[in-house]
Amino acid sequence: MADKQFDVLVIGGGPGGYVAAIRAAQLGFKTACAESNPYADPKGEPRLGGTCLNVGCIPSKALLHTSHLFEEAEHAFPTQGIRLEGKVSIDVPVMIGRKNRVVDQLTSGIKGLFKKNKVTFLAGHGSFEGNGPAGYVVRVGAETVEARHVIIATGSKPRHLPGIPVDNRIVCDNVGALDFDSVPKKLGVIGAGVIGLEMGSVWRRLGAEVTVLEALPDFMPFADMDVAKEALKVFTKQGLDIRTGVTIGETKVGADGVSLAYTGKDGKEARLECERLIVSVGRVPNTEGLNASTVGLDVSDRGQIVVDGHCRTNLPNVYAVGDVVRGPMLAHKAMEEAVMVAEIIAGQAGHANLDTVPGVIYTSPEIAWVGKSEQQLKAEGVAYRAGKIPFMANGRALGTGDPTGFVKMLADANTDRILGVHIIGANASELISEAVVAMEFGGAAEDLARICHAHPTLSEVVHEAALAVDKRPLHF
Repeated sequence: MADKQFDVLVIGGGPGGYVAAIRAAQLGFKTACAESNPYADPKGEPRLGGTCLNVGCIPSKALLHTSHLFEEAEHAFPTQGIRLEGKVSIDVPVMIGRKNRVVDQLTSGIKGLFKKNKVTFLAGHGSFEGNGPAGYVVRVGAETVEARHVIIATGSKPRHLPGIPVDNRIVCDNVGALDFDSVPKKLGVIGAGVIGLEMGSVWRRLGAEVTVLEALPDFMPFADMDVAKEALKVFTKQGLDIRTGVTIGETKVGADGVSLAYTGKDGKEARLECERLIVSVGRVPNTEGLNASTVGLDVSDRGQIVVDGHCRTNLPNVYAVGDVVRGPMLAHKAMEEAVMVAEIIAGQAGHANLDTVPGVIYTSPEIAWVGKSEQQLKAEGVAYRAGKIPFMANGRALGTGDPTGFVKMLADANTDRILGVHIIGANASELISEAVVAMEFGGAAEDLARICHAHPTLSEVVHEAALAVDKRPLHF
């Protein structure tokens, strides 16, 4: 006999997990959420929020904001007539402290949401023990729990490289990269993905000499080719030394830094000497410790839980969402899947469209996209029309002093349905939502072209890009 019984048990308290638990409770189910996050809160309990809130999305954005203000004060203020007496400096411990307070506030807020929605929080690692008379038996810490429905939302962890041990002091993954005690003079970053570019940008703005080593031959191949080309130009001008087509060789880690041998795209051998090294080469699903084989849960060779389009596993009444299943490893994707699953359990028509999940890189300029890139459409043989408008043509962008980048819209050549939107520029993370809404409702470029946009706003560039699809922009 299990110690506790629930209608729904969620394993994992990150964005997918806590949202699944809250939505299930809202729908009338007796719900519990198990979490064993090692980043203990002041009371010594596992902390909710997963990687995103604790050592990912939220703390990195806090540091990105602080470092952006620092760079603005140092370089942008003088061009607008704002003069500061003396040299601008950064107090790194204060910056890290502010970041930690933001994290504390949000993670404790989830506990408040659990209490409000009557979700039971179970502190401990969840693993299957077998089947019970009313569902599945799961061990959580020292107790057993029985639940009719189980939602697995155990997230992901950083992928590490063999021969480069991560101690999160000298060699860091995303966890250590958020907690430097000072600005390194020289910083190495392995991987030019989202985490590498964002954390490289943070410490570059604060004064570090940053070198980014990327194994792939092309920069940002996951982005639209025009965006990748513009981003490389801008980031290089800012001071990021980005080297692609790199093969990592012998790495020596000492008390004062790292000496890393590598071979460049040209075949020449070189060595990078740096005080700190960030390893950001992707993430792997957290499925170890679930004891999946006990109940026959289907897990792929890559460690992902195998699910269908509605996140159902091969077991009845067992679902999986977020980083632990197929699709982009993004917090907002996990949340949408979580709501879908809870509503399906309740007999409703849950929905999560992976084709309209936006991607964002919070560099400066920001990069955001949704749908297909131009190279994807070409590869698929899809006839399309493109509209591309620079922020340089926008009054609001010029007025704020940051007219870098553009908006690019791709629409079906026959139906005009929007197939993809790609933005590099200020506030791209916010501007992309208009494109997501339009695409989710099957909107055409003409639909956005006919909508009145407030003036002067950055969103007018989205409007102009829609007009440009039909070759009739008004301000460019």
